[in-house]
Amino acid sequence: MKFIHTADLHLDSPLRGLSSYPDAPAERLRTATRDAFERLVTVAIEEKVDFMVIAGDVYDGDWKDFNTGLFFVRQMGRLRQAGIPVYLLYGNHDADSEMTKGLELPDNVHAFASRKAETFRIEPLKVALHGRSFKVAATTENLLPGYPMPVAGWLNIGVLHTALEGLTEHAKYAPCTVPELQARGYQYWALGHVHEQRIERGDTTIAYPGNLQGRHIRETGPRGALLVSAEEGEITEIERIEVDVLRWHALAVDVSTCVDLRSAVRLAGQAMEDLLTSSPGGLPMAVRVNFTGQSAAHAALASDEGQLRQEMIAQAVALDPDRIWIEKVRVATTAPATQASGLEGEAQDALNALQELAASAHADPEFLQSLQDDWQSMLEKLPHDVLQASQELAELRQADPTLIADRVRQATPVLMARVAGASTAA
Repeated sequence: MKFIHTADLHLDSPLRGLSSYPDAPAERLRTATRDAFERLVTVAIEEKVDFMVIAGDVYDGDWKDFNTGLFFVRQMGRLRQAGIPVYLLYGNHDADSEMTKGLELPDNVHAFASRKAETFRIEPLKVALHGRSFKVAATTENLLPGYPMPVAGWLNIGVLHTALEGLTEHAKYAPCTVPELQARGYQYWALGHVHEQRIERGDTTIAYPGNLQGRHIRETGPRGALLVSAEEGEITEIERIEVDVLRWHALAVDVSTCVDLRSAVRLAGQAMEDLLTSSPGGLPMAVRVNFTGQSAAHAALASDEGQLRQEMIAQAVALDPDRIWIEKVRVATTAPATQASGLEGEAQDALNALQELAASAHADPEFLQSLQDDWQSMLEKLPHDVLQASQELAELRQADPTLIADRVRQATPVLMARVAGASTAA
């Protein structure tokens, strides 16, 4: 017996970070979450799975386009025609969605109630699925105490949309702990809400499949679902199914050996080529390029990130314009310690003090707020067309103080280098 465990489809959720760029593949970005789910349904049919479990967040919140819901109904219909039942639990995003309340699903879809936990039994397979949907998005109480006891002699699957204790980066919906899950006595917990794959094997298998399609740079790498095999009431195998149609990568480029902008750009181009070579054939990629290391090229890299991004786009276009797009370029390099040599006395002391201030800014909330206020005041004085033309300036208008502090930290060595150069020329 085998089944597919998936969660966090977030159908029609926008892919953030590329859609505003003129060189981005708009149609592919718009349909990525649908395409990933359609691929998963195809896999389910080809593998002839016995059933599918969806552990929450089919939709993406209060999205009012009913075409999204109709697409989901159509995919459920494909599974119905193949004789595959679906056990569906609604998560926090579904609780906000009009589609959850307004669309009738095919009769092969069994949705868990939200009033209390309930059990669906598959008699021929001796499988019992226990779950409870969210009634409201802000479900912050522990739902586990209401889950029923396991059915003796059967494979018991718990379905829950939850933020396990310790996963601080996720909103605390239906929080619980691993020992609490284990104590329930089920053989498998099909979880949702956390977008990274996590599997803990043992007498009780606890699994997050992750989301089907990465939507931004914080969701890098392969995305998909889990194909779970079981025999005589025990989990025997778990296989990752990759169905994403566009993949996000954070590409670190160490430019410690580079002496100028040209050599740094060439090195980044080589890193992108290596990424293309090692990635699955034909799969498009959205890449954030992060320049790192202590480098003589720091001043040139940090002085104009807008120009640097255009250089990276040119590298990507030359390699494969249909497969690789630049999401963003970040400069996290530092200047060599000798870059500002030649200064003496008060000038050197002033620059040293500025460098120390920039390095310690993150630990001083009052200074950060003052810096942000000054920065915002300057941005407000710029013409609207200037702000529209510069993505970096537009980002800074909504930036938190730590990002502004990063800009100051990066700019300080550039200033030191220029002051040193002016001093030498004089």
